[in-house]
Amino acid sequence: MNEFSGLARFLIILGLFILGLGIFLSLGVNLKWIGRLPGDIYIKKDNFTFYFPLTTSIIISIILSLIFYLVRKL
Repeated sequence: MNEFSGLARFLIILGLFILGLGIFLSLGVNLKWIGRLPGDIYIKKDNFTFYFPLTTSIIISIILSLIFYLVRKL
C-alpha cells in the first residue's frame, strides 16, 4: 500500500458525506429547529442583539464525533 491510502479513504468518505448532506438539503428538509433549541442563548436589548447557539453546537459536536469515530473504525 502506498502512504496516501489512509488519506484517500478519508477523502472518499468525506466526499460521500458531503454528497449525502447535499441530497438531504436539496430535498427541502425542514431544519428550522436548528439554532432555536432550548439552551441556545438569545439576548435582545434596545440596540443590541447577542445570540450564541450553545445547545445546537453541542448536538452538532456529538454528531460529528460519532461520524468521525465510525469513519476511524472502518
